[in-house]
Amino acid sequence: MIQRFDTGPRMSEMTTHNDVAYLAGQVPEDTGVDIVGQTEQVLHAIDDLLQQAGTDKTRILRAEIFLADMADFNGMNEAWEKWVPQGATPARATVQAKLAKPDWKIEIVITAAIA
Repeated sequence: MIQRFDTGPRMSEMTTHNDVAYLAGQVPEDTGVDIVGQTEQVLHAIDDLLQQAGTDKTRILRAEIFLADMADFNGMNEAWEKWVPQGATPARATVQAKLAKPDWKIEIVITAAIA
């Protein structure tokens, strides 16, 4: 069974299937803050979605991180390393990308196990 969360006309914020949660790219709401603040917002949104699916950040299988500017890599990692559980770090890729809105500094896509 496929379950969809926060479904809109273009996309769902998350889908689940076969005990795996697939999150849409999460972006910051307040773009008036630096990369650390934007990353913290995105990580909070990820926590909320994972909770809705009945899982948490210790069950993340893969993280795909898109930065508008690789100069923000260290600041992003500062927030990431405070948030990610040591010993349960997921496979991860980080790339520079042109994001959909110019004020977004970061977008993160997550895949996580549910059971």
